[in-house]
Amino acid sequence: MTVEIQADDRAFLGHPKGLGYLAFTEAWERFSFYGMQALLVLFMTKQLLLPGHVENIAFFKPFSALYGGLEGQALASAIFGTYAALVYLTPILGGFLADRVLGKRRTILLGAITMSLGHFLMAFEAAFLFALLCLVLGCGMFKGNIASQVGSLYRAEDFRRADAFQIFYLAINAGVIASPLIVGTLGEVYGWHYGFGAAGVGMLIGLGIYLAGQKYLPAEDFQPQHAATAAATPKLQKSDWPALFALLLLIPVLALAIVPNNQIFNAYLVWGDSQFDLVWMGQKMPTTWLVTLDAIVSVSFLAIVALFYRWYGKRFREPDEVSKIIIGSAFSVLGMLCLVTAAATQGAGEKIGLFWPVAFHILNSIGFAHMLPVSLALFAKVAPKAVNATVIGLYYLAFFSGNAIVGWMGGYYDRMDTPTFWMLHAGVAAFSGLCFFVFKLVMGKHLHAAA
Repeated sequence: MTVEIQADDRAFLGHPKGLGYLAFTEAWERFSFYGMQALLVLFMTKQLLLPGHVENIAFFKPFSALYGGLEGQALASAIFGTYAALVYLTPILGGFLADRVLGKRRTILLGAITMSLGHFLMAFEAAFLFALLCLVLGCGMFKGNIASQVGSLYRAEDFRRADAFQIFYLAINAGVIASPLIVGTLGEVYGWHYGFGAAGVGMLIGLGIYLAGQKYLPAEDFQPQHAATAAATPKLQKSDWPALFALLLLIPVLALAIVPNNQIFNAYLVWGDSQFDLVWMGQKMPTTWLVTLDAIVSVSFLAIVALFYRWYGKRFREPDEVSKIIIGSAFSVLGMLCLVTAAATQGAGEKIGLFWPVAFHILNSIGFAHMLPVSLALFAKVAPKAVNATVIGLYYLAFFSGNAIVGWMGGYYDRMDTPTFWMLHAGVAAFSGLCFFVFKLVMGKHLHAAA
């Protein structure tokens, strides 16, 4: 049973005790999610889709027909893209269930149970498609609702809310960093199903933490809105439409902009597995450790970039959000060019050293720090009050579309030479940057007016 918000609750790092339970729940959920995601393409290309295994997957023939006859790595990339895209679409369903049917707590619990089932079903080749379906639906019920509960721990006037989300995302990053080291290592070294099983155990731990913290979570109220409150709800004004239109125009551009970064979980891992020199002290390091490397670098540069602009803003005029996104696009292009260089300079029969991949992760992470958090902040700031939550929900359609493109483009990895493949991604990053620049020239004034 939940209790009402306690304004003086500072039991967890100066915050309500419920924040601790939610943060650790999310850390374990992300541990399971990213661990499984790091293994998925490698598992499909190195075992599941090979002869002797692919025949065991229930309903796979009609399912694979949806991809127009693709096979092998191309099919694996396409399936990954579909899965990763749907993960960002199903939270719409999860939000509806939480708001209208079950409430946040029961929706989150159902989502956690469904994801746990999906992880364990991955141990059975026949159940592969059912496992992915469980993971997609479970994530949709879990993802947005637990973040919403974080905000509900605080009264409207409590300024600790922003700091609470920083703590919450720190927990997320801890899970992202740890999962490839544990889940990935178990999957690659000891057997794929050990890795998927570890992801399932992680999700069960998260579920247990969430259940243990029920009494510290905010109470839920499903009473209908009072007429007076409804009357006071902001209405969409004529002056809001230019800013709203501008934000909607940004969504497809953002979808393109995230493609180079999100290819890390797809074709990049396949390439790194076969072509990177990952041997250390005579032992091949698990390929999934590249995901941990990326997570560590990303977290580091999120902090570095934030501190840089804090310093820069005290001395000069800080760039606006769209300008920062343009800067991020430039760094994304440079990161992709590192991969182009690595592939183009690779000698026959030689493995690629880690210099160029590490350089890629650094430059790409700087681009990420300028792009995704900044774009979300832009949407939250500029979206009209009357439809603010809806517009932020639409923002995530960029991730749905972007991941679908990742899957489609990943299918060309084994159909074109590698330098050209990565040059194509550099071109996508450059084109999105150009679109952001044109957008700033044409629509920037509407964003400034709305802000």
